[in-house]
Amino acid sequence: MAPLDLAFWHLESTAHPLHLGALAHFGPTPVPAGHEPPDVLELLARRAAAVPRLRMRVRDVLIPVGGAAWSADPDFDVHRHVREIVLPGVDFPAETARLAAELMERPVERGLPPWEMYLLTGAPDGSFAVLVKLHHALADGMRAVAIGAGIFDEIAAGRRPAGRPRPVPPRSWLPGPGRLLGLARDRLGDLGRAVEVGASVVGSSVARATRPAEAFAAESSGTRRIATATLDLDRVQRIRRATGGTSNDVLLAVTAGALRRWFEGRGLPLPGTDPQALVPVSRRRPGAPPGPGNSLSGYLLDLPVTEADPAARLAAVRRAMDRNKAAGPFRGAGAVALLADQLHPLAHRFGAPLAAGAARLLFDVLITQVPLPRTALSLGGAPLRALFPMAPLARGQSLAVAMSPYGGRVHIGLVADGEAVPDLDALAAALHAELDLLDPPEAAPTSA
Repeated sequence: MAPLDLAFWHLESTAHPLHLGALAHFGPTPVPAGHEPPDVLELLARRAAAVPRLRMRVRDVLIPVGGAAWSADPDFDVHRHVREIVLPGVDFPAETARLAAELMERPVERGLPPWEMYLLTGAPDGSFAVLVKLHHALADGMRAVAIGAGIFDEIAAGRRPAGRPRPVPPRSWLPGPGRLLGLARDRLGDLGRAVEVGASVVGSSVARATRPAEAFAAESSGTRRIATATLDLDRVQRIRRATGGTSNDVLLAVTAGALRRWFEGRGLPLPGTDPQALVPVSRRRPGAPPGPGNSLSGYLLDLPVTEADPAARLAAVRRAMDRNKAAGPFRGAGAVALLADQLHPLAHRFGAPLAAGAARLLFDVLITQVPLPRTALSLGGAPLRALFPMAPLARGQSLAVAMSPYGGRVHIGLVADGEAVPDLDALAAALHAELDLLDPPEAAPTSA
């Protein structure tokens, strides 16, 4: 088990589950006359069971001391992971968000492969939703997309059925002289990298400690609230072309403006200093296979919430992200994931209680983008209408924002502590209003 995966495994607690999520909405399945509609629940179960990664559970190992490993569950039963829940259907989208929040509060069962999948039905028009939960140790965002994509018709059609996991050939636990030399050289390189990254993280953390109290810190209530927003991707791209930078810069600026609007709507004073966002960065090479474990770093960004002008907010975000990219993913407190990747398993096992509370010292809010395949997707013939990603909440924090572009839209999933942020829907609405400031809607035509 990779060190960063092990860190996520030990950082979890009952009140702070560390699973990723996604809430996917599908339209009604077109059924030709005289045909029965597909059994979506059985289809989900069959396709999930065909993904080898979803058959793996975590077990402790003797070497390295304190470590753990992935192994195939000999008693794997997909129906322990895939379930159907029928909702009232009066306001199906709102009901799915409410139920998803309840389900996201619950940690996955650790003795089993750490994932769950729920089919949510009951909409009057025959549409349905699927909620997926994957423990962060099992996958980062890119890997989660690769795993979750296996349920879609287009990907499942080209995939072989999963057979038995390939056995790992036995090898001696005593490495030969050449291997020992290679291991020593690798460890020296790792040590140098760890010292470099550690110094950068500590330096940034000390600077962070001099800042005022975090704007979004909260004692965890163990509850979750979920809200969603959908933005027009063409409008985001139009802003990007007019101002430069990237689409992600635009979305970060929209989020900063929405947070400012949200503070004002609550009648609260703006924070004395701009809150810091952790923006995760994948270390996977473009086009490379997703790989088995987490491969992450991150950038820290001062969200310009205290800036009143929308254009100035976007310019500030663009400058800050350009500086982050120029420095690279090994600088700043956002590189803490890289540091975790260099630590011995015992450090993760016994240091987790201390590390769990460190997130609030490093950043205030998590904002991540999860890319999806650009092709149109479906499940059992039902078209995918929207997919809202959901990020885990770190201990002591109250808000996480995740975004996925798909089908000409940007689907945004907001996850918050239920008691700290009871008005999460207001923040979701503020995202739309902020996009309008950067790209004003065309004036309605007037009648002659």
